[in-house]
Amino acid sequence: MRDGYMRSDPRFAAWQAGVRDGLALDGSWSSAVSYAASRGIVVRRARIVSEPVSDYVRFEHHLTGANIATGEQVRWLPRRRASDLPLPGNDFWLFDEEVAVFHHFDGDGELAPDDEEVRTDAAAVTLCATAFAAVWDRAIPHAEYVIG
Repeated sequence: MRDGYMRSDPRFAAWQAGVRDGLALDGSWSSAVSYAASRGIVVRRARIVSEPVSDYVRFEHHLTGANIATGEQVRWLPRRRASDLPLPGNDFWLFDEEVAVFHHFDGDGELAPDDEEVRTDAAAVTLCATAFAAVWDRAIPHAEYVIG
């Protein structure tokens, strides 16, 4: 839900310098998603972005083809279309609608020292599941989301 993450990432620095090839995803993430997808598990990612997009979002968009290749489904929601949606205050991953893992970032988009918070309480999990479903329904599939 942020317009920039971990700008200290060497891949982002390389992309800013004009490198467009060889900026692969983390191998363990790619393997895990590929394995999950091969077993029929659906892995979906929704990104809420401001428009016009930031350089970091352009970088993410450039790399998303690799996410798709691993079996992820990715959609993009312009922030203006999310104004009336109840959203958690932090980015999260939702697993089997039973576990929500929140990620905490500092003001510069770097991971905070307490970067993960695992929640299994019904209120947090339901909020995340409801929010994600609403975002997913409104979001634009990656293949159709064009950055100008």
